[in-house]
Amino acid sequence: MPEPVSASEKPWPSPGRAWWVAIVLMLANTLAFVDRQALALLVQPIKKDLAISDTAISLLYGLSFTLFYVAVGLPIARIADRSNRRNIVAGAILVWSVATSLCGFARSFSSLFAARIGVGAGEGGLTPAAYSLLSDYFPKSRLPLAMGIYQIGIYLGSASALVIGGVIFAHLPPGGTVMVPLAGAMKGWQLVFLLLGIPGLLLTLVTLTLREPARRGEAGDKTAAQDSVPLSQFFAHVGARAKAYVGIMLGFALMVLVGNGTAVWIPAFLERSYGWTTAQVGSLYGPVVFVCGTSGALAGGLVASWLRKRGLAHGNLQASMIGFVALVPVTIAFPLMPTAGMALVLIGLMNFLAGFNFGGGLATLQELTPNRMRALMSAAYMLTINLIGAALGPTAIALVTDYVFHDPKALHYAISIVCAVASPLSVVLLWMGMKDYRRIIAL
Repeated sequence: MPEPVSASEKPWPSPGRAWWVAIVLMLANTLAFVDRQALALLVQPIKKDLAISDTAISLLYGLSFTLFYVAVGLPIARIADRSNRRNIVAGAILVWSVATSLCGFARSFSSLFAARIGVGAGEGGLTPAAYSLLSDYFPKSRLPLAMGIYQIGIYLGSASALVIGGVIFAHLPPGGTVMVPLAGAMKGWQLVFLLLGIPGLLLTLVTLTLREPARRGEAGDKTAAQDSVPLSQFFAHVGARAKAYVGIMLGFALMVLVGNGTAVWIPAFLERSYGWTTAQVGSLYGPVVFVCGTSGALAGGLVASWLRKRGLAHGNLQASMIGFVALVPVTIAFPLMPTAGMALVLIGLMNFLAGFNFGGGLATLQELTPNRMRALMSAAYMLTINLIGAALGPTAIALVTDYVFHDPKALHYAISIVCAVASPLSVVLLWMGMKDYRRIIAL
């Protein structure tokens, strides 16, 4: 049944249409993360073929992607706050899918870096528009679960890249060569990138089946609906709630630093510490990411929604805080396990807890922000977590490996050290944000 509304409010879209939108956006998020985890799986063969260091790999995963993700995200968000968000999502999928396939033609560090910039530029348009769409399709009581479903794409995409890569590399070594029509001789890792761009072309067409919803909280005036909120008004709104926004955004940014940093290096960690092959990493680690990450995202969204329905106004962040605290010992301990099986169990728990955190935290940001500012706020959030999480996470671990230990086999120590710093700080910052959020909602 649609959510009941007062006579002065616009009716909510039907549940069937709303959940279809959530599923399509989740699939878009899935494809976005397929590329990221594919690069992580291919660290060893790319390092060998391009003759580059761990630090250079981290720049391919973080800096190249983040540069244009950030540069594109803010202006696209500004457009999304006043125009058709469905079209922005479709265009974003098309751009990053073409760029992902172009990664397969890379023959040097610089050409792969350039293709990765294209991927970041495309993906920069997805999340701000997607968050804004979901907030206009789902009422507050259902928004945390919808956000949790969207975040499933992180784990479905990561797992798909690992499993697909594992299947391919069970028959074709990642450093082996295959003849591809029109493209000529390609390495196994290049073929993976080429193929991964194709599903995005199909999803671009599926995205066009979505409808642009009515914006919640609009007065209905056509002129006003087409105007952007002045930036001065946006900054005034954020300034009055600075502690809440800063605490939530930086808390999640540090959690993402841990998540991205470990995600890009776990395949190499399993290979270097336990002697796994690339095919083994894909076939064993991939299902763990999928099962644990998706179940965590769903559980976190359900728990946050349940807490809200029971009258706990800050229930969204309370659910996230549970996951943040539990992550601290898990992230520090998993790289130090004596066996691959024990490490994989803790990696699974880490993925569950990371997924558990997202739905409630993202819903809180949407609730704090007026409709015409939501895409811009989402872009500011994505800018923060990408500059700190996507760019610094993989690089911090690589720098410790290369310049503190001077030994690639010390990767497990580098992961544990970075997590020991970032994980506790994320808890402190989220607590600060939650404290101010409680003050705001009590007014």
